[in-house]
Amino acid sequence: MGKIIYWVHQSVDGFIEGPNGEFDWPVMGAELSAYSLEQSERAGAFVYGRKVWEVMSYWWPRAESMSDAHGRAFAPIWRRTPKIVLSRTLESADHGARVIGADLVEQVAALRAEPGGGLLLTGGSGAAAALTDHGLIDEYQVVVHPVVLGGGKPVFPPKDRLALRLVGSRSFDGASVLLRYERAG
Repeated sequence: MGKIIYWVHQSVDGFIEGPNGEFDWPVMGAELSAYSLEQSERAGAFVYGRKVWEVMSYWWPRAESMSDAHGRAFAPIWRRTPKIVLSRTLESADHGARVIGADLVEQVAALRAEPGGGLLLTGGSGAAAALTDHGLIDEYQVVVHPVVLGGGKPVFPPKDRLALRLVGSRSFDGASVLLRYERAG
């Protein structure tokens, strides 16, 4: 399926959730929404860690009745795109999702070798950290939103240093900035 892209929203101070788990602060303006939808359309599969999967599998099947314009546009993309859940605790998942638990490196490497679009890993930091530890993420797409949360869950958990190389940047809606990185060296 090609390369793995980690797509994540973060605050200016580097958090993906506020101190109490809040995720009410990212604003999907028209430009950011369009970019997000284009990227989602190109994905061969969506990849989630278990915690993000639990939120996504509840929300997106019902989004048209509970969501804004971005959510209503994304919901049908979500339903038709294959989904993969990285979890050591789940044995199966609904909505046709495939669960990868054991042999993470081997199974993800096999997925990358399959034909189709790339793998789009979205959301939390746990799955991204596991894939990063094994050198499996090809590109980090970090959307920085104009908010300081003052604490919470960091986008990158404390680990060894990881050198990245900027391959692109773009602003959206006069508010958010996309930073695109690849591993350096």
